[in-house]
Formats: sequence, structure tokens, C-alpha cells
Amino acid sequence: MVTVSGYKVRQNKDGDEFIALELTGSVELIQSTQTGNYYATVRKVSMPSTLDETVAKLSVGQQMQGDIVRVPCDSYTYTVKRTGEKISLAYSYAYQPAGSKEVVGHGEVEIEEPRTSPSKANSAGISSAASRNRKVMS
Repeated sequence: MVTVSGYKVRQNKDGDEFIALELTGSVELIQSTQTGNYYATVRKVSMPSTLDETVAKLSVGQQMQGDIVRVPCDSYTYTVKRTGEKISLAYSYAYQPAGSKEVVGHGEVEIEEPRTSPSKANSAGISSAASRNRKVMS
């Protein structure tokens, strides 16, 4: 089950505006590769829509059958906003409707790290869900 958690007005290549829905999956527990401790996280994805802004606002909070799944893709560089660290990722997330093998909203990952200070995170061995499959760029 996924929840429409928000929306953004975006522009396509031609400069035309459209609404992208932000979908959030269920809370899941991820085990740290460094300490073995668990932390909670959610997967998020943005999905293009034909909705206008009024309908998008009304859609926030609605739940949809399906899951947010991990999808392999060509490597790309991502800069972690909080730390400025550049990493290479080779996957993204997409929405997969219940009972379907098709995915929607495939795009680059945005990493939300656990809300601890950097020194506490490093000493606790807490890492983001993406840390298992990332390479630090120099």
C-alpha cells in the first residue's frame, strides 16, 4: 500500500507544466551493514499525472494498492544534500500497482538519512538504505 504524500508542479522538456504526485511506501526496517542495528525508513517516488492542482491537493492522503519497488538503472552520481557527499547509485525506485509487473515513476533516488548528528550516526554505524549499494565518488 502506498500513500499520496504530496505533489509538485514540474515542467516537461517543452516547458509545459504538469503535476507529479509524491508517493510514500510503508515504513520498513533496514539493518545497518556496519552495526547490525535496525532503523526505520520509507521509500518515496514521484509519479507524473494528468491531474490539475486542485485535484492533486484533494488526492493527498489517499492510499493506492501497490508497492514502491527498487529498479536497477544506469549508474548516476547523487550528492547527499545534508553532507555534500557524492555517491554513485545504480538503482532507483518506482511505483508498481498491485498485481502488475509494470512500474511507474522511475527516476533517480533522493536519499533521506536518519535524523541524527553526523558524529552520532558515524559512531552508531547508522547508514541510509542506499548505503548498501553505493560507491563514494572522489
